[in-house]
Amino acid sequence: MSANPPPEAHRSKSRNHLLILPEDARPRRTLSRGPRASVLLNLSLSIYVDSASQENLTLAALKDAARLLAYFVTTILVGALLAPPLYWVAQWLVTHGCLQVLAQFDFETFFHRALLIAALLLLWPLLRSIRVRHLSNLDLAANLRWPRHLAGGFVLAAVPLACCGAVLVALHIYSLRSSVAWGAFGKIIAATVFVPFIEEGLFRGLILGILLRSSRNYSSVLVTSALYSIVHFLKAPERTSTIVTWSSGFNSIIHSFSQFTDPTLVAAAFTTLFLIGWILADARLRTRSLWLPIGLHAGWIFANGAFNRIARRDMLLLPWLGKNLLVGIVPLSVCLLTWLLVRVWLKYDGLRKI
Repeated sequence: MSANPPPEAHRSKSRNHLLILPEDARPRRTLSRGPRASVLLNLSLSIYVDSASQENLTLAALKDAARLLAYFVTTILVGALLAPPLYWVAQWLVTHGCLQVLAQFDFETFFHRALLIAALLLLWPLLRSIRVRHLSNLDLAANLRWPRHLAGGFVLAAVPLACCGAVLVALHIYSLRSSVAWGAFGKIIAATVFVPFIEEGLFRGLILGILLRSSRNYSSVLVTSALYSIVHFLKAPERTSTIVTWSSGFNSIIHSFSQFTDPTLVAAAFTTLFLIGWILADARLRTRSLWLPIGLHAGWIFANGAFNRIARRDMLLLPWLGKNLLVGIVPLSVCLLTWLLVRVWLKYDGLRKI
């Protein structure tokens, strides 16, 4: 009656109790080597592919950075060579009774216009070298809300800056002009229309788009904002080249760095320009389009230009206030307010960060 159960029953009972018999253990150890080796092989291949992809991204980033650097260096060189002929042509027109308005501009004005012309001329070769065929190559997309973003950006930038100007007049830091040159508003409107499209297309469209292809958002915005502030901050003193020669453009480049020697001016002007560049880049990233940055840029240009035409500065309070409403710590605070309003507006407008 106490006979041992058959081997099959014993194995079945052992399996139910999660016991492994010696005769079952050997095949399991043998069969388990295949999957384990396969997992190790797949892991090593994954590591190899990931490292190769990382190397490709790093190489692409270096190539894009080299192309951008070459673009900027070539733009400066071409602009320096192009500025003297532009100035000579303008003076020839003035002496022959044509376009007398050009007589009021010094060489530095023509130098900055020459840089802009060079940047536009070299733009097409740059686009071909980085293979930009569509907006998506620059992390941009069609914006069906573009009228709303354009108008909203203009209002959110212009109204706080105009209110700041009104407060400064009330505090007698600025005073209203006795007469207003209304004809000058044509230049302000022209700058309001054309400058934002050109600068936003270049800085927030092209440069930021190229950097976003191989870098993170934070570092891309940091580099773009720094370039934007440096380009606008570098300016040679007026009448640097009283006698214009072929080397006058390079002389302007050398004297353009003189402003960095003044720490007060750096704190007042450079910091504000950097923040403006950051705000415009942030608006571009949050909407994946240029319409909101264009609206903000246009609002700042119009409010600042219009205020300077109807009011004059009675005192200079660097670093709190500079030569206009976009220079100084006070304008910096106004720009921060605009940034906050833009974020709140986008949030309640139903637009999510992409």
